[in-house]
Amino acid sequence: MKDLYEQLLKLIGEDPKRPGLRKTPERAMEAMKFLTSGYDQDLEEIVNGAIYPADTEGMVIVKDIECYSLCEHHLLPFIGKVHVGYVPDKSVIGLSKIARIVEMFARRLQVQERMGEQICEALQKVLKPKGIGVVIEAHHLCMMMRGVEKQHSLAVTSHVKGLFKKDQRTREEFLSLIGRS
Repeated sequence: MKDLYEQLLKLIGEDPKRPGLRKTPERAMEAMKFLTSGYDQDLEEIVNGAIYPADTEGMVIVKDIECYSLCEHHLLPFIGKVHVGYVPDKSVIGLSKIARIVEMFARRLQVQERMGEQICEALQKVLKPKGIGVVIEAHHLCMMMRGVEKQHSLAVTSHVKGLFKKDQRTREEFLSLIGRS
């Protein structure tokens, strides 16, 4: 990968041997490995048994989870927040595990729409709750730095399952609690 970054620098007309760029191919390679490290993660290892019995039917929400991902179309970042809510069915998951699941899918080449669906599916698989809601709000640098160059655009996607899909009151409660009523 290091050689590919060196070739890329040459193709755009740069000299990879000049002082400021000498270590850039190696740094870029390490950055790309980190930004796509979600491919090497496993859902079961992330959860690590952190599913606990609970007698609650109250909604559980973790909101404002920072999200940094790469758009698969342009390899440019999209940056935002993920809000995850669920209604338990006899068990809850460790709260930090929700953020780790978000991170696993964000650290891949992505589109926002698929990432939200993947988060929902992962939580459904390990937790089997009565309902799940995922809302993602993100600024896409592919729209801000190039193309239409719209600096204040915000993409919002919503993914719901179970009670969040069937029951309008549950969905409205979730949206209200995350500040998107």
